[in-house]
Amino acid sequence: MTSWLDVLCATVGAALLVALPGLVAPGHAAEPDAAKLPQAAAPPLEAESPSAPVAIDGSVLFHVRGVSAYPAEKRAAAIAERIEALARAATFQPDTLRAVESDLGTIIQAGEKTVMLVTESDARMEGVARKVLAAAFVARIRDAIAEYRQMRSREGLIRSGSSALGATAVFALLVALVVVLGRRLQSRLEARYQARIHSVGIQSFQIVRAERIWGALVNILRTLRALAVLVVAFVYLEYVLGLFPWTRGTGNQLFGYVLDPLGVIGKGIAGQIPNLMFLAILFVVASYLLKLVHLFFRAVERNEVKLSGFEAEWAEPTYKLARFMIVAFALVVAYPYIPGSNSDAFKGVSIFIGVVFSLGSSSAVANMIAGYMMTYRRAFRIGDRVKIGAVEGDVTEMRLQVTHVRTVKNEEVIIPNSSILNNEVMNYSARAGREGLILHTNIGIGYETPWRQVEAMLLEAAARTPGLKQDAASFVRQKALGDFAVTYELNVYCDNAQAMGALYTELHRHILDVFNEYNVQIMTPAYEGDPEQPKVVPKEQWFTAPAKGTPPQPG
Repeated sequence: MTSWLDVLCATVGAALLVALPGLVAPGHAAEPDAAKLPQAAAPPLEAESPSAPVAIDGSVLFHVRGVSAYPAEKRAAAIAERIEALARAATFQPDTLRAVESDLGTIIQAGEKTVMLVTESDARMEGVARKVLAAAFVARIRDAIAEYRQMRSREGLIRSGSSALGATAVFALLVALVVVLGRRLQSRLEARYQARIHSVGIQSFQIVRAERIWGALVNILRTLRALAVLVVAFVYLEYVLGLFPWTRGTGNQLFGYVLDPLGVIGKGIAGQIPNLMFLAILFVVASYLLKLVHLFFRAVERNEVKLSGFEAEWAEPTYKLARFMIVAFALVVAYPYIPGSNSDAFKGVSIFIGVVFSLGSSSAVANMIAGYMMTYRRAFRIGDRVKIGAVEGDVTEMRLQVTHVRTVKNEEVIIPNSSILNNEVMNYSARAGREGLILHTNIGIGYETPWRQVEAMLLEAAARTPGLKQDAASFVRQKALGDFAVTYELNVYCDNAQAMGALYTELHRHILDVFNEYNVQIMTPAYEGDPEQPKVVPKEQWFTAPAKGTPPQPG
């Protein structure tokens, strides 16, 4: 059942919806005569609608309310437009502005033109009587019109321009003063205190170096100097923009442009202060822990700190593994305290990132695991001569994902670590320095040559070859008794795996020379019959052109 109060509120609302659009229509259209407006008593309980400011040149004169059909923002803009039109009219005298009572409120008129209607709703918003509020509005509008005209007058613009020039000079002077004082302060601190700053460490293990401490102090001074310049520039802009009517609104809102976003951020941060404090402490602890771990393993790598059974080359990969574990643990601990971590959006993004990472990083994770396994198994080191599958060369770089190998042809081959783990690796350098690497070559000699003579010639060729390991005796093995020749294997020692190619060349040269000296023919893999003359090269032909050198003398 509808009460009398509902009926009365509906009647007043309908009257306002009909009357207000005409009263506050844009332009200079006059509001309807108060005598012609329908009469309705204002209800004791009226729903208060939102308000909007009436502003001229960025300065707020007063606030007005609106209704759903005619919002407060639109009503305030129309009133401001009428006031500006009156201010631009040179023939209008602000003293002619007056307040006229009507059944719906107090009408503020400029001659025959209506400026606005002051309603009971506006009066309740301000907490004063409607007539008192209307008188205050009239006085405020008169002052606004006078100020509008004065600021746009020639004298006002000249005065504003002069003030702006003076403010610019003061701004430049203050900026120069801040820069000069900042540099002098830095110079004095540098002369007086820089030499007194010492590194923080334990014995030879430095935690924080002196130059880093001084660099942090210099950065703090620079930051303070930049903040001082920004504050001066902010005050200068606000003052200069407020001197001119066209920019005064921007100048008045300049603080709002900076402070409003900061206020929103501040309110959000205030609600998350406990969690943010925990995250900040966790971040600081994790950061310093990572720095300490890094410095420790750097010291191990430089042999400043020695651990029993721990190789120096393990320091870098072990640090990376420890860093990953520390960061992962810190993230697990921090996750519940991250603002918004309990929201569905945050969880959805986390799941999406996890799925993408798991699908796209399977090979990367396999390579990382393989890289660590090879490091701790000591399959090879940087600089070793190795053979991985069909690739033979020197290891130049070992990473978590791949290993770089430079071949004997100076080719850079990048091999995934997982591929290395699944292939056999032949390391020529692992025992070359201690026990010597055995170089071996095969040669086929006919049955008519005594095996003792062949072995002696092979050992003589090894003795003539420079660069071989002298404290290890060379030896010969008979590998096979073939259909037409005996296969001999000469084994020699070297202590430099990188010289394998050059040593093989020298060894083969001396084998050819020795067998030619003793007129012993080296058999080929294919045999059809004995030639009439042995296939040997006489000494006098050893240096036939274009070869260079002197043939050995006979005897």
